[in-house]
Amino acid sequence: MSDTVACWFVAFPDQETRQGCAARLREEAVDVVCHPSGRPWLVGSWPPEQMVLASQGGRMLAVMGTSSTTPVDLTARLKRVRTVADIESALDGVHGSYHIAASVDGHLYVRGSAFGARRLYRASVEGVTVCADRARTLAHLTEADLDPARVAARLAAPYLPHPLADAAMWTGVETVEPGHALRVAPDGRAYTTTWWRPPPAYLPMVDAAGLLREALRAAVALRVRPGRVLAADLSGGMDSTSLCFLAAEAGAHLVTSTQHWNGPGNQDHHYARFAADRLPHVEPQIFTSADLPACFTGLDQRRAPLEEPSGLLRNRARHCHTADALRARGAELRLSGHGGDHAVVPPDAYLHTLWRCSPLTALRATSGFKARGRWSLPTTARTLLRTRSYPAWLADAAARLREDPRANPGPAPWGPRPALPPWASDQAVGLVAAVLRRAAERSEPLDPDPGRHAWLHQMREAGRAAALLHEASIAQGLPTDSPFCDDDVLTACLTVRPHEAGHPWAYKPLLAAAMDGLVPEHILHRTTKDHCGPDWYLGLRTHRRHLADIADTSHLAAAGLADPELLRRALISPELNIGGAPELENTLGAEAWLRDLAAHPDPAHLSPSPPPTRGVPL
Repeated sequence: MSDTVACWFVAFPDQETRQGCAARLREEAVDVVCHPSGRPWLVGSWPPEQMVLASQGGRMLAVMGTSSTTPVDLTARLKRVRTVADIESALDGVHGSYHIAASVDGHLYVRGSAFGARRLYRASVEGVTVCADRARTLAHLTEADLDPARVAARLAAPYLPHPLADAAMWTGVETVEPGHALRVAPDGRAYTTTWWRPPPAYLPMVDAAGLLREALRAAVALRVRPGRVLAADLSGGMDSTSLCFLAAEAGAHLVTSTQHWNGPGNQDHHYARFAADRLPHVEPQIFTSADLPACFTGLDQRRAPLEEPSGLLRNRARHCHTADALRARGAELRLSGHGGDHAVVPPDAYLHTLWRCSPLTALRATSGFKARGRWSLPTTARTLLRTRSYPAWLADAAARLREDPRANPGPAPWGPRPALPPWASDQAVGLVAAVLRRAAERSEPLDPDPGRHAWLHQMREAGRAAALLHEASIAQGLPTDSPFCDDDVLTACLTVRPHEAGHPWAYKPLLAAAMDGLVPEHILHRTTKDHCGPDWYLGLRTHRRHLADIADTSHLAAAGLADPELLRRALISPELNIGGAPELENTLGAEAWLRDLAAHPDPAHLSPSPPPTRGVPL
């Protein structure tokens, strides 16, 4: 199936250069597209349906990924392009999840998506700036070393702040920030420009919900094709259930996957069954915990590493198992509800600004969050009444990496403060603190409003995870898309007044309003969310021997980033770990990634024996 091709590309500027890099890649690539000059432009591998090309005179335009455009449509849009400054306006209205590349009279223009589901990296190769959708491709071309500070930073929980979260893992390989494009002029000058800005957040719930409904409807319909069997996760939660009903509305033949977690009081299976009974053309596939491999199965197995460490390790074997079952039913693509939480619920950081513009509304919301989160009054008052710049917040985070943020629960003004686990070495703490201090000296927030910044960063985290989920699923043979992470969907969410979408006593009110009349009210009125805690602990107990082996031969410890004894204690006795799942999973993800990288030093997608190179006709 063509969708399971390991997609990758490298974009070259239209310059007279030493062609060693391009020639080497052409030996490993399946697809090559040249600039109008005849020099290599796009070199890589992609399914035909994932590339739409248009050419006219000295201008070329490519849309790579899942998009609503066609060759005829893109050719018409290209006619509006006179300079690279015209590209984004010409592409207005194209929805989906994709990269853009353009060659306009010797100028190179490349960008990913606004929230990072389609990522872009740059590096200097043989003195020329090139870019790629995979950092590891550029690291391979430049023979770059891992950056130990960036590896150490991946131990932090719950996640890293901007701009650390987007950093590539190798020295000399830099991320083109989501929402930005790379331009390379004919003389070789390379610089980035902003192509996307967030919309104003002023719409009442009902209006924003209408925008979300149409954006999500278009995103799902884009994945539905005549004759295609579409797989979809149907957890019983509001996110995945909404996607299933939208797919059914678009005429999809659905095969759904529902997992029954162990644990008393779990209600997912009830809501999933309720939804399945009301979906047309659906084949429900139900998996109990006993049917599936235990969590963390495969810890001792080495696979081609992803672009960066990931918490996907916990459910990797389970995802493979369900993917095999869905593929056996004819599924060619899988829809995931990933990103729904990040998209439709703003973090409580919006309270900071709300207190200044609507104190009474802020008081009611703060009281709700305080009761629900057991915030202390002094911490809450101090955080909300004090104005601290983002650089100052980063500098403060650098000084408090050993502190557990949960010790004094309260609102997070710029988002969750990162913390390193107890087993992180002093060297790791020093490296991460130094990176945070450097960021404090030269970084600006994603938005001057703390709440807006925190929500944008939360959405970027969803996009980054969606990219990793898609990459992992390609290797498993059933590509997984996350429609909630499409740019149009996330942008629609940002139009709502945050205090209406983030009400402490309402469960995902924005999504509930958007799906009103399409998803059964019984599901939209759900106020609970199940968790897999019992399965998580059972998986750790089941694989205690493998965890002991990891502790005894830890690559993190060998690199000086983890204290061997404290790490062993955490892995062998996870029930004693007060930090919970995030910090342990981040550590296991980093450890497994280093081991995978050592076992597979050359990128698997750069096959030494690829199929014959094919040109791409225009």
